[in-house]
Amino acid sequence: MPPLLSVDNLVKAFPGVRAVDGISFSVREGQCFGLLGPNGAGKTTTLEILEGITDPDGGEILFRGAPRDTHFRELIGIQFQHTALQDFQTVEESLQLFASFYSRHRPRQELIELCNLGELLTRDTRKLSGGQRQRLLLAIALVNDPDLVFLDEPTTGLDPQSRRNFWQLIDGIKAAGKTVLLTTHYMEEASVLCDEIAVIDRGRIIDQGVPERLLAAHFPRALVRVPLAALPDASDLLPGFEVRGSHATAATDDIDQTLAVLNEHAVALDELHVSAPTLDDLFLKLTGHGLRES
Repeated sequence: MPPLLSVDNLVKAFPGVRAVDGISFSVREGQCFGLLGPNGAGKTTTLEILEGITDPDGGEILFRGAPRDTHFRELIGIQFQHTALQDFQTVEESLQLFASFYSRHRPRQELIELCNLGELLTRDTRKLSGGQRQRLLLAIALVNDPDLVFLDEPTTGLDPQSRRNFWQLIDGIKAAGKTVLLTTHYMEEASVLCDEIAVIDRGRIIDQGVPERLLAAHFPRALVRVPLAALPDASDLLPGFEVRGSHATAATDDIDQTLAVLNEHAVALDELHVSAPTLDDLFLKLTGHGLRES
């Protein structure tokens, strides 16, 4: 069976910049696939091409093994980074409006329950909180019961609690067998939601695969961090350590040996931090800069 969506050597250039520079990947049915990168990496441009909103300059896109046709837009749902809702409409009226654009629909009550909109149906959309608005926009993206859902940085600007609540909604979509293509610059979000990721920077995919396997391929099992201020001489870095921001960091499979090095050099361990590598660490290693930098 072919992938639900496959992308081969996708290219898009704007004056002075090659926003998408030869991107290739495939998304399996029922999978949550994440495109990760900082602002300006090319994530949104890639999504807009896949959605059929922007034409590529080159490359091939296949849906279920065939070129996309006019029926394709009936089979996808989109939650944009920024969506304008009609003023002076209630939540229920917004759902009815967007449902009228499609011949296929998800049962209304099922949609309301999935996105926790029951208490909001009579509320003016202008009076929704950030989290409530995102839940409505997700419901709108699902109103036609799509096979493939595009989510473009859906939790940007939400507080941590609202973001986690939204993750639960996406888990519900996955449990229903839907395929999700997600862009994000929140690494915890990608770790929680994505079955596979592609790390993008400057329009190119640097690496891709299952998050845990990518981390295992690039890192030992632990990272040991100490503040540079704790080192006896910051200009003379300890063996196995490198500078990352305001800390000296060592990637190690032998934590005891690394601690022995610190003790040998009389490094104060009050602010010692030992953690497993994260996708933030992976992005820093692959690109040389932090994921939230533009």
